[in-house]
Amino acid sequence: MKVIEVETFVVDGGRRPWFYSAVRTDEGLTGYGEFGSWEFPRGLPALVQDLAEFVIGRDPTAVDKIWLDMYRATRQAPYGATTMAMAGIELALWDLKGKSLGVPVHQLLGGPFRERQRVYWSHLGSYRAANPELYGAKPLRSMADLAACAVEAVEAGYTAFKTNLIFPGEPARLISQGFLGPEHDQELSTELIRHAVTQIGAMRDAVGPEIDICLDINFNFKPQAAIPLARALEPFGLYWLEIDSQDPHALAQLRASTPTPICSGEQLETVRQYRPYFELHAMDTVKVDVQYQGFMAAKRVADLAELYELNIAPHNFNGHLATYQSLNLTAAASNVRIMEADHDAAPWRDELVSAPPTVEGGYIAIPTAPGWGTDLNEEIARRHAWGGQSGHWNR
Repeated sequence: MKVIEVETFVVDGGRRPWFYSAVRTDEGLTGYGEFGSWEFPRGLPALVQDLAEFVIGRDPTAVDKIWLDMYRATRQAPYGATTMAMAGIELALWDLKGKSLGVPVHQLLGGPFRERQRVYWSHLGSYRAANPELYGAKPLRSMADLAACAVEAVEAGYTAFKTNLIFPGEPARLISQGFLGPEHDQELSTELIRHAVTQIGAMRDAVGPEIDICLDINFNFKPQAAIPLARALEPFGLYWLEIDSQDPHALAQLRASTPTPICSGEQLETVRQYRPYFELHAMDTVKVDVQYQGFMAAKRVADLAELYELNIAPHNFNGHLATYQSLNLTAAASNVRIMEADHDAAPWRDELVSAPPTVEGGYIAIPTAPGWGTDLNEEIARRHAWGGQSGHWNR
């Protein structure tokens, strides 16, 4: 079996583009991957095509060898979009390998460790603040509307959810990667901290003490600002406060300052970047993104985290194929705490795959079909091709 073609699809995900890859073989078998992040709707698919020369004409089952060849060839421009493009090829190769052997990918790495995976409703209220019409949802005009979103998650069977700092109104705003909320220059004023206490307090009152609540502040605040926020939220028993940081010492400073658990890591790729954070025990829960760095790289991060007595929580805010890829990771790793899943999504998301996942009681079943367990519907992907001018999810 030899690879004869690599194709990419840039699909309208509603708020931002989703990226898919297809690696085709001379035996008629196709492997699919969902990869990357929304920032590069033109550049990332082009990078995948630049890297296609490393796989065309080769045996697709030598996945690690092909990945290593790409890594060595791009060593002067590692990480970021380069690693995401490599993931676009590598993920499709794992799907091919699983299909060729008739087994799910997780069985190739010793799984499954579990039959189902707990998930949390991510970006609760956040997407609706930016674009409620896309989801047929009510605008968030009051804190009561935001609390109602939390109740909706519980009624849908979730036992955990994650939100951002949201400011109901006409229109609603939020502090996320889109910076649509109040100007803050990475500072948290007393007013903003009071708002966070009001928001999380309203959500906690709405769902009670048994539901796990996470708050994500992304890259928006440095430890000097995040420390008083974490301390102010201690009475609400957050499942975690999530923050991205490029300095392991700064993150360790935050973690040492509060009993509020800290989650971080989605900004990192491969064990080379995670290792200094693990050595400092700078986080309580490790975010790891399969779509950003590829499957085996993510598995190695999980294995390294196990050595440091840390559990992972896959970062997953893409389409359903990404969910299946992340589920295969959780099935192949022993140290999994919970997994991210977006409940609010583009109305055509289910049509993009052959078998959409189902959330039941806050869990998704581990896939058992060969490869990832679902296939991209190429016709639907082409029908919903991305036509935006930017990959920014809040535009």
